[in-house]
Amino acid sequence: MYCLLSTLNLLPIPLETYGTANSENLAQILAHRIRCAPFNAFATTIFLCAVLHTFFAPIFQKIATRFNSNGTRDRMLHILFHFLGEIEVIFGLWILPLAIGILYFYDYRTLAGYIQSVNYVEPMFIAVIMTIAASRPILQFAQRCMQRVASLRGCTPKAWWFAILTIGPLLGSFITEPAAITISALLLSQQFYALEPSMKFRYATLGLLFVNVSVGGVLTHFAAPPVLMVAERWGWNTPYMFTHFGVIAMLGIAIATALYGFLFRRELHILQEKSRKVEEKSQEQPTVPLWIIGIHLCFLIWTIVNIHTPALFILGFLFFLGFVQITAPYQTPISLRSPVLVGFFLAGLVTHGGLQQWWIEPVLGQLGESSLFWGATLLTAFNDNAAITYLSSLVPSIAQNAALKHAVVCGAVTGGGLTVIANAPNPAGQAILSKHFSKKISPLGLLMGAIPPTLILATCFLCL
Repeated sequence: MYCLLSTLNLLPIPLETYGTANSENLAQILAHRIRCAPFNAFATTIFLCAVLHTFFAPIFQKIATRFNSNGTRDRMLHILFHFLGEIEVIFGLWILPLAIGILYFYDYRTLAGYIQSVNYVEPMFIAVIMTIAASRPILQFAQRCMQRVASLRGCTPKAWWFAILTIGPLLGSFITEPAAITISALLLSQQFYALEPSMKFRYATLGLLFVNVSVGGVLTHFAAPPVLMVAERWGWNTPYMFTHFGVIAMLGIAIATALYGFLFRRELHILQEKSRKVEEKSQEQPTVPLWIIGIHLCFLIWTIVNIHTPALFILGFLFFLGFVQITAPYQTPISLRSPVLVGFFLAGLVTHGGLQQWWIEPVLGQLGESSLFWGATLLTAFNDNAAITYLSSLVPSIAQNAALKHAVVCGAVTGGGLTVIANAPNPAGQAILSKHFSKKISPLGLLMGAIPPTLILATCFLCL
């Protein structure tokens, strides 16, 4: 069929310009779109290489240790392989061959136009909100709130573990998921990971955290990225989200957390003996005055309210940095390394993800309700779940069917814990907690830890 792309040098390629293939067969549709624009196959190949690179990151870290010496050559090789093993830089690194490919298939104007068209607000927002949420006043405030819940069971490691993994993710519906996962990960680092549980329990907790945060943002229509992408287009408000998604999500989170608590009940009991050291360390820091906590909360709220106006939330962030300097005795040093790397990771992910709609859209469009749910869940493991819901809103068969709309959103949030790239806040949690793993966080270990709670949430959404 006639293809309109011969007259366009525009990326991402508008879906309507492909025309129609001679068959409804998915393979033929994809082949037709590759013939129309061979760059599609190249862009997806680069994206898959970046995904595979994340699985080989620990290997590059191992190689880096072999060159850790004083020689100039060895030091250069050590830095090179260490850089290749940093998960946060992988997707940004693979933008280089992608850019070369755009120049080869098109021209510099197309490259500049595409980069300019990509929305980098979310990476900037996550870098800012992660820095503010990780400040000591915010963390101390969250710790006091969680402590009230944990005190109901004696503030034991088990009580802290349950409180953080149930209450923390639900905060994502109100203070955004990046802030919720930052606070939850920092508290888990202090109250759980510092006690050095087994590696199996560490990965189980990490997978549970990612899954719970992904589904914990569906109580409202304005906080979770995959919901935000479609809520206005489909007319969903907070009462609708809470009744159709939120109640089921809370039930699923409770069941999944209770199951893991039961499976690791013996180890949670053993951690009780180690908890005193952490308590002694937390008592060494002076209490932050309430007025400082209040101002930090104002900075947090300002950033959330202006999430779509980067000029305003970055301006507020600059004032925040100044306030931290003024109140330094009650602050911990601000480290921008992790927030900046996480922002860079997401910027690379959205850059690659914006060029994958050519195959995601027809895949989603050919699925029924149950198949669409599982398809969205699996696709989310290889692309940000917000991109999945956004692309599904462009498919007429989905946008006109309430059951299909529910299926794709439920599937997208259910699969948000399977990989680091599945949900935008996941890299923030990984950056905070990676120090508690022997090397870098293993993608396979995360996947195995996330599968059981993912299946539980899937059962809840499908059956209820």
